[in-house]
Amino acid sequence: MTSQFNIPSTLITGAGAVKELAPQLQRRGLKHVLLVTDAFMVSCGLAPRVVADLAAVGIAVDVFAEVQPDPSEDNVLAGFARLQATGAQAVVALGGGSPIDCAKVIAVLPANPPPLSRFMGRHQVPNPGLPLFAIPTTAGTGSEVTKVAVITDTARDVKMMMLDAHLLPTVALVDYELTLSMPPSLTAAVGVDTLTHGIEAFVSRLATPLTDPLALSCIRLVGEHLETAWREPGHRAAREGMMLAATQGGMAFANSSVALVHGMSRPIGALFHVPHGISNAMLLPTVTRFSVAGALPRYAIVARTLGWTSPDACDQDAADALVSGLEALNRRLNIPRLRDYPKMDADRFGGLLEKMAADALVSGSPQNNPVVPTAKQVVELYRQAW
Repeated sequence: MTSQFNIPSTLITGAGAVKELAPQLQRRGLKHVLLVTDAFMVSCGLAPRVVADLAAVGIAVDVFAEVQPDPSEDNVLAGFARLQATGAQAVVALGGGSPIDCAKVIAVLPANPPPLSRFMGRHQVPNPGLPLFAIPTTAGTGSEVTKVAVITDTARDVKMMMLDAHLLPTVALVDYELTLSMPPSLTAAVGVDTLTHGIEAFVSRLATPLTDPLALSCIRLVGEHLETAWREPGHRAAREGMMLAATQGGMAFANSSVALVHGMSRPIGALFHVPHGISNAMLLPTVTRFSVAGALPRYAIVARTLGWTSPDACDQDAADALVSGLEALNRRLNIPRLRDYPKMDADRFGGLLEKMAADALVSGSPQNNPVVPTAKQVVELYRQAW
């Protein structure tokens, strides 16, 4: 059985990596770009800084800053309209997973006309798009190194998962200094999201010898650095460790696939507008408990890698320690349960359980889980996580 491994052709990491954007554009002869970002990146001054750096070397920049959390099809189409109007030669993504995912789809649309629904699933983008340069500002999604984009179809209340090598950024500039100002709540949510990526990449039915080392390194780095980064936002070593973990987790899961946590998370985001990282974190302990029996030795390795069990503990004890450890981690990081999240309504949640279960299974990710659930089991897992 063969497997495919895709990452950006150029990956630059470390303090000051963002300064390499202009040289990377110049190397490719690009003189006009569309910067895809969000309003916060503009108001905090980071987007204007990028614009100024490029203008200083004669690169023209048009800014599209209308990306919302969990970007919608309307966001993408508005960005594409801006791209067409400006005639930009390439796309630069600046921000968390939402701007980067949005930028990925904007960049392929010149060669792959809408509707976006035709890209949903695996390997559904026929042609390569414009060069894409990704600059992450959160240590969580890993989107800067993945061939995955998730865009919400608001008409159907469905998150469309798109996976294709044509969505992969050309260049990723991973600068941990851009995360030093992240507030603790965001650090916690995207940090557990990163851990979810590492765990699901490692236990996925599509895991490979190339993805396993990246997944385990991601898990180890989260165990070493997440809580320090949460307690001490300016701790440079912890921020650097978490940024590296996010990038490694992205490279791992994009090539081995995520599993049931992500499958169940997407409907929560689409229907209740819960940020992706938080919904993953809320579901991770419950789904892990359900899945352990399907890959007991691998879950035991995860627990040992995190240092949550003794090296000589039997696999079952190690896996039990992992589940209880994930629950305790959420409590320490003040990550709420589903029922405690402000946007969640119990009656509406109960009424949508069957739709959420169906949408989760259609996404394809649950089929890669160590234990592949039925729709009835997914409904029960939602109830347990509530």
